[in-house]
Amino acid sequence: MADARTGKVAQNMNYLRTGMRIPVELPVELRWKSPTGKSRFAQGTTVCMSCNGLFITTPARLRHETPITVTVSLPAGLTRTPLEIECQARVVRQRQPVSPPGIGAIIDDYRFRPATRPA
Repeated sequence: MADARTGKVAQNMNYLRTGMRIPVELPVELRWKSPTGKSRFAQGTTVCMSCNGLFITTPARLRHETPITVTVSLPAGLTRTPLEIECQARVVRQRQPVSPPGIGAIIDDYRFRPATRPA
């Protein structure tokens, strides 16, 4: 796939959109460290998810390859008990300044856990 601005073929594009994307809107919490090491936090909403990635609307501006922790809240009506998916991910795409802004991230690891608060 070529970059429309530079005409260069993007490297490592095969990791993008390799899984079936499921359109789903769920609340998320994002955590990451700033370049100075300060802990940061933001909220957002999933737009779509797959087994290896997700797109989130959020006003947070994150650099490419920023490691993030994404906690997705699953509603009890869907899972019979409130669950969260905690994902270790990294930013691979930024959608700014269009509205709504958002980020695409690759999921490197995840785990299910009981929800810490109601979804």
